[in-house]
Amino acid sequence: METRNSIPWFGVMAALGTFGLLLVAGLDFALAIAVAILWIGTLFLATMRTPVRQEIKPEKTLSRDNMSGLIEHAATPLLLIERNKIADANRAARKMLGKHIIGQDVRVAFRQPEAIALLDKGRDGTVMVHGLVRRRDIWRMQRQSISDELAVIELVSRTAEADISRAHTDFVANASHELRTPLASIIGYVETLDEAEDDLDLATEKKFLATILREARRLQSLVSDLMSLSRVEAEKHDQPSEPIDLVAVVKRAARDAAGSDRAARLKFNLAENVRIAGDTQQMEQLVRNLVDNAFKYGAEDAPVTVAIDRMTDNYARLSVTDQGEGIAAEHIPYLTRRFYRTDPGRSRASGGTGLGLAIVKHIVERHRGRLDITSDVGVGTTISARFPLLEEERAREPAAIVSQN
Repeated sequence: METRNSIPWFGVMAALGTFGLLLVAGLDFALAIAVAILWIGTLFLATMRTPVRQEIKPEKTLSRDNMSGLIEHAATPLLLIERNKIADANRAARKMLGKHIIGQDVRVAFRQPEAIALLDKGRDGTVMVHGLVRRRDIWRMQRQSISDELAVIELVSRTAEADISRAHTDFVANASHELRTPLASIIGYVETLDEAEDDLDLATEKKFLATILREARRLQSLVSDLMSLSRVEAEKHDQPSEPIDLVAVVKRAARDAAGSDRAARLKFNLAENVRIAGDTQQMEQLVRNLVDNAFKYGAEDAPVTVAIDRMTDNYARLSVTDQGEGIAAEHIPYLTRRFYRTDPGRSRASGGTGLGLAIVKHIVERHRGRLDITSDVGVGTTISARFPLLEEERAREPAAIVSQN
């Protein structure tokens, strides 16, 4: 609605004509002019308040073209369905399912019993669809009607949530198994000692006690590693900011891991003045785990080499190399999984918990680094961790490497 603002010329002329007639009839001039002014004023006031109806345009309805533009840039895969055919698919959906799905019958495009059951109903709803793109994928599929002919299908991935849940379940199962094994051994030997009383000779008793002590220490190491892993995972999003001297930390931790009995086999090739932003305690733990693993799985009496060098991409690289049997290529992608062992018997005999490299991986990730494992069967294994240098270190020329024992 709006008011009319045009001048009412016909009414004005009538008022002026009446004004003239009143003068001719002998009416006082002042009274005649007052009547004319009142008349004209009333006309203008009435005209300004007269509403003028405007044509009300109907709101635009959501058409296929409009919806295509709305869904194109959404991060979630969305499909526009028209009479059970895929009229359009946004960029995310085309990348996931392929451009060929446009124009297909939606039931043919999905070919999943759960999806087909929802689409056949022709009503809005939600179902979980398994194996839509890859065998272990899980997607939440939701149908929402837009009009009598149009509907939108939204696909939301639930694969990551399922993987996390599965990983937690596997972790609890593996941890329970690993804890149960030394406990069963300890309980068995204690019960034997208790039942045998004086029937066992001193040498046998000492042997049993040594086994109990070994298994108890293994249990202690396992609990300690589980606590370390939990702590590192809890802090993985908190990037360390403390400047540390990587060379000093590596020297100290490597010698601690070697101990007095293996110190002579430890070799260093270290660049000088390498500083990174890091957590000193976690970096020492990383080095101890790598060096201890190298001594455990390397050849007896063979050296273990610890090296630090500057990379051309402003990263420092820490490498630990053993001269052992090496690791077959098919095992390398899984070495950082919790409790993964290439040789379970040998690992347990050497006191390994199967968590060392999992802890190393999480420490490297927290420091925004990268972990690489290379191995040649019959030659040995090198595990390298790369860490970003401090800003003030990046302008320096690569320092000479100092070889030390």
